[in-house]
Amino acid sequence: MSNPNSESSGKIFDAQVLRRLMVFMKPYRAKFYLLVGMTIVLGFLAPLRPYQIQITVDEYIAAGNYDGLLKMTVIMVVLLVVQSVLQYQHTYLSGWLGQSIIRDIRIKLYRHVLGLRLKFFDETQIGRLITRNISDVETLSDVFTEGLAAMAGDVLQLVFILILMFYTNWKLTLVSLSMLPLLLISTYVFKEKVKSSFNDVRSAVANLNSFVQEHITGMSIVQIFSAEQREYEKFKEINAVHRKENIRSVMYYSIYFPVAEVIGAIGTGLLVWYGGREVLHETVTLGTLIAFIMYIGMFFRPIRTIADRFNTLQLGIVSTDRIMKLLDNDEIIPDEGRYLPEKFAGEVRFDNVCFGYNPEHLILKNISFHVPAGSTTALVGATGAGKSSIINLLNRFYEIQSGDISIDGHNVREYSLDYLRAQIGVVLQDVFLFSGTIEYNITLGNPNISREKVLEAAELVGALPFIERLPNGLDYNVMERGATLSVGQRQLISFVRAMVYDPKIIILDEATSSVDSETEALIQAAIEKVMKGRTSIVIAHRLSTIQNAQQILVLDKGEIKERGTHETLLAAGGLYAQLHEMQYKELA
Repeated sequence: MSNPNSESSGKIFDAQVLRRLMVFMKPYRAKFYLLVGMTIVLGFLAPLRPYQIQITVDEYIAAGNYDGLLKMTVIMVVLLVVQSVLQYQHTYLSGWLGQSIIRDIRIKLYRHVLGLRLKFFDETQIGRLITRNISDVETLSDVFTEGLAAMAGDVLQLVFILILMFYTNWKLTLVSLSMLPLLLISTYVFKEKVKSSFNDVRSAVANLNSFVQEHITGMSIVQIFSAEQREYEKFKEINAVHRKENIRSVMYYSIYFPVAEVIGAIGTGLLVWYGGREVLHETVTLGTLIAFIMYIGMFFRPIRTIADRFNTLQLGIVSTDRIMKLLDNDEIIPDEGRYLPEKFAGEVRFDNVCFGYNPEHLILKNISFHVPAGSTTALVGATGAGKSSIINLLNRFYEIQSGDISIDGHNVREYSLDYLRAQIGVVLQDVFLFSGTIEYNITLGNPNISREKVLEAAELVGALPFIERLPNGLDYNVMERGATLSVGQRQLISFVRAMVYDPKIIILDEATSSVDSETEALIQAAIEKVMKGRTSIVIAHRLSTIQNAQQILVLDKGEIKERGTHETLLAAGGLYAQLHEMQYKELA
């Protein structure tokens, strides 16, 4: 599997990646074929204008035929209107097609990301994922609006112009194209330089996104440790690299286009010199010379832009390659279970479970325990002992290396993932709230959860009084990450969030460690009501909160060292007793 943080661009032109991109075109094949047809017609219509002017000058103006002149003028105006209408339709359709396809890609990509294991997010910078979902996908729209269709139109136009030029006068054609090799060489050099520059720009953008996202999210840490100036200097360095790479790409443009303009002007000058001499010798008509001057302008213009369009296509291929690598990521949680029992008791069993975030370094070693339905089991141990890992495995956020995890006698893999997680309510120590109303943060947009159920759960937990004091109550906007609420209030909302789903298993992960004594008293009262009739697994540093648990497991370095009730473990005088004595001294 490729490194998800890689910014490598891959091949210069990857036909396989382009074919995979074309798969997203299938729902819009009819419109795509219509766009191709318009491209062909437009490529043919544009070169007709110089040919018509040649006929008009040589056959009607030179002969003084006013009626013929009027007829040709009408024909040219009609063709110009047709071309303008087609150009409008072509531009709109290519834009519509591009936006429709990137909408589909973005939806598929986001849906894929939602199903990835937490291990993937542990190893991948969030800023780079944002770049994949937004910047890289947006680049793909240019492939359709400025890349494929436009470049195909330019190539067709060049082919039709060459056919007409050789058909009219091959000598003038060779003179007109005398500067073409020089233009092609400069175009190739420009294309390679800009392609390299654009790849560096994309990497700089990804680095900038990652830095800004991480440091805005962790702004409280930056300010607590007075690191503002140091982080500011780091940002200036990253931003300077971003500026440097963009200026480098601008420099290539600023050199290439004047050079191309000069080459085109020299070619036009040679054509006027040679063609004018032929007109004076009466071997070439004036209309032919005028037509060729128009041809050469129309011929060199697409070549000057085709390099830019090619780079747009290359950027699209690079972005597509990165997006496809993300879509190909196999860190998907397998959801093949079909077991959906009508009754779910919540009996939990771990049998010889071994697990490590890195398989070579196990966090849990042969963990075995049984939690009877409706009972309370507490997990105790130092930081890093493996308590939270047990919770993550029960929810199937990660997959175990060996052993068996079952609920009600069935392996957790047998359950549908949605069904399994709907039966497990989790209250974490670090509560995450989305920007939105309190009601949304409780229901997470689930239409099956009524406001009455939310109010009932809030009252049960003891959160209703503080919610009612807020402006607009449940409709109060908590802002991003719940910045406008206290730690205790956010913790209470997370309890309500767990309760409205009416889970059969309740998991409390350090749920009261970050709240004040008054809020803790509220939560403890709610916990007693919530745990009644439910299987409960509690992780706690405060041993006073788990004295009534039917079973306490003491973990150390990924192994269960002791198990029993509060009284039996104290009497044993082991690790639990030492932890209890340490906390008693701290409180004394």
